Amino acid sequence: MVVVGGGPAGASLALVLARSGLAVTLVEARSSLVRQFRGEALMPSGLDALATMGLDHLLPSLPYRPLTGWRFIINGRELFSAAEPLGGDPKRPCTLVSQQALLERLIEQGQALPHFALERGQPAVDLLWQQERVVGVQLGDGRRLEAQLVLACDGRASVLRQKAQLEQVDAASPIDLLWFQLACPAGSPLGGRFTTLVGPTGVFSAFESAAGGLQLGWVLDQGERIAAIGPSEWVERLAALCPTELADWLRQWRSGLSGPTRLTVRIGLAERWWRPGLLLLGDAAHPMGPVRAQGINMALRDACVASARLVPLLRGTGPAGAGALDRALAAIEAERRPEIVALQALQASETARGEQLRSQAWLRQGLVLAAPLLGPAIAAHWSHQQQPLRQGQTQLPQAP
Repeated sequence: MVVVGGGPAGASLALVLARSGLAVTLVEARSSLVRQFRGEALMPSGLDALATMGLDHLLPSLPYRPLTGWRFIINGRELFSAAEPLGGDPKRPCTLVSQQALLERLIEQGQALPHFALERGQPAVDLLWQQERVVGVQLGDGRRLEAQLVLACDGRASVLRQKAQLEQVDAASPIDLLWFQLACPAGSPLGGRFTTLVGPTGVFSAFESAAGGLQLGWVLDQGERIAAIGPSEWVERLAALCPTELADWLRQWRSGLSGPTRLTVRIGLAERWWRPGLLLLGDAAHPMGPVRAQGINMALRDACVASARLVPLLRGTGPAGAGALDRALAAIEAERRPEIVALQALQASETARGEQLRSQAWLRQGLVLAAPLLGPAIAAHWSHQQQPLRQGQTQLPQAP
């Protein structure tokens, strides 16, 4: 088998397949997995997927930290704060993990296995076909890797999805993001909480990264042009939305601000996730919006379901043959699609509520005035709304 893409779906799936005794080659286009932004938040849904695949034991050896809670600041004043975990299993708080470190560890674990091969720094540029069936991939250097099955986990701009002529239906997003990193010592005024700040001059979110420092995301209108300004000017924009303690702290560490990197928000769903011999997973099948870090969590759940359905079949404990394999691919899509559709709709609703706050000054002011009386009720209602985005919508299968 060939797995294309060393992100959360591809790296975890390749490892589980190889650990099950199946020969697999992981193809990763980049020679380095370093990026300025990779989602860090593992919701209970993603933690459950790691546990089901037998990979959760890796977390303690990585840069990781449980989130302590969520805080919302409106016009410089706290609307509410909600502690983790938001209901459910107290052993499953939202957990921040260095995604780069997680991916490197998954690949490292795979390379220790005899059935795992790695092609790193080499993109898959085309599919190999035999009549109407995918039988492998062609690499950028011209080499051909033949395979019984190609698992395309090559991201939201998936080359293999395009080569297979699997159309993607894009959903409109009202926002883009500017992403910053702030190098600073541990112990910020955030107190381990994911904090969202909304005011008359903008919206941003901030959290203490698992690997140290802060990550900050500033909300833009989609396609909005931003004048180039320096770190000091950006710190003042951020501080203008903050309570005094956080504003002063940001100014103190202004020299550590780097970025921004513009993240274009792209949300979509492939009309079909498979062709004979080919299966799309993760962002290749369904690019997710940024709300509650669903990209990494849904990618891990895709890998969990795919491994549970494919391992018994490919190890010869189920019906053999191309027809049985294709039926398994169709079954994987049928199992995963409803959760993706539901969570993309929930993300859209959450984004729409945020846009109301961003655009309507009267609503912000009304919430600030009501916060002393209604803050706890708003926190309870918000926490209840978050459960599907935290827990997922479907039950995961047992490990293969």
